[in-house]
Amino acid sequence: MQETEIATLGEFGLIDKLTEGFECRNASTLRGVGDDCAVVDTGDLRTLITTDLLLEGIHFDLTYVPLKHLGYKAVVVNLSDVYAMNGTPRQITVSLGISKRFTVEHIAQLYQGIRAACDEYGVDLVGGDTSASVTGLIISITCLGEAEKDDIVYRSGARDTDLICVSGDLGAAYMGLQLLEREREAGAGQKDFQPDFAGREYILERQLKPEARRDVIAEIRLLGIKPTAMIDISDGLSSELLHIAKQSNIGCRIYEDRIPIDYQTAIMAEELNMNLVTAAMNGGEDYELLFTVPLHQHELVEQMKTARLIGRVTKPELGNFLVTRDNAEIEIRAQGWNAF
Repeated sequence: MQETEIATLGEFGLIDKLTEGFECRNASTLRGVGDDCAVVDTGDLRTLITTDLLLEGIHFDLTYVPLKHLGYKAVVVNLSDVYAMNGTPRQITVSLGISKRFTVEHIAQLYQGIRAACDEYGVDLVGGDTSASVTGLIISITCLGEAEKDDIVYRSGARDTDLICVSGDLGAAYMGLQLLEREREAGAGQKDFQPDFAGREYILERQLKPEARRDVIAEIRLLGIKPTAMIDISDGLSSELLHIAKQSNIGCRIYEDRIPIDYQTAIMAEELNMNLVTAAMNGGEDYELLFTVPLHQHELVEQMKTARLIGRVTKPELGNFLVTRDNAEIEIRAQGWNAF
């Protein structure tokens, strides 16, 4: 049998291959693999289910990530998936793999962050599991949320002429990571090294302590906007756009001059001699919401304070392109985060 390296498929190619042919046998399973959350019919409301796995050395480096911040972030990345379905998170379970170098006090710090996130978002911790680990710290969190049947937004609903919107700003979390990595390398082997983070507080917070955009969902509901498709930006804008394009069978045009970028992000990119738009398109871990809206709701979108219009949906045969400031078109490729 010919063997295939996982890296040749990537994370989502691997998921597609492994789950191909799995059919949902229960009538209560309304949506399985392939969206931000699974959707289960549990009566008057629909239950949304999502899970994330974080591994030391792959997803985080405890050299510069405080355990309390890590606990908070581990919860928030799950809540973000529920908001991306236009739902409300309600419960989480937490499972840990713990190596011998961690003490009770270390894990207590992690749970301080988990508790802080639960308190902030009104979510209940209802269970989990713990085990020994030989590979450092492993965190797996599952979140349960809920939504009315007609309120759920999938990745597959975008249609030709829809508007494309994104919340917040992009690339900040990636630039925060670059800053942390730079200072870690600069301080290697130095006992009393003091990292230089002055004037970079925003991008550091975006990397170490992100927030799920429940405020965007609240504003959408307040204005009466009903997104046709939505996804959270965990792997980079380019990757998430292509997820919506594939599942909705559409094309898109995104305009470079409309991509929202914070001043600190721009300064850091210049300092590191990195392309700013590339960082914004492919950086990942922003946990902003990318969504499409019917054209007739254009005036409502213009009223939004938490999001802005960045592009439009086209027919699938027109492809997926970034339109530069000089009107050149560059094909969008998935170059965001890939664990493999």
